[in-house]
Amino acid sequence: MTSDRGRFWATRERPFSPAAEAAGAARTVDGDDLTELCRVIAEQESLADIASAG
Repeated sequence: MTSDRGRFWATRERPFSPAAEAAGAARTVDGDDLTELCRVIAEQESLADIASAG
């Protein structure tokens, strides 16, 4: 999605696990451009993976 201010947004369709959410993983993220948005999505997925492994 693109906001009316030109920022890019993405929302994960499936919720993260409770452990991932407790670790701070966010389903909805934003970025100034597609590169930043992809970076932020990857960070959230990595955070969720780490939380699920622990």
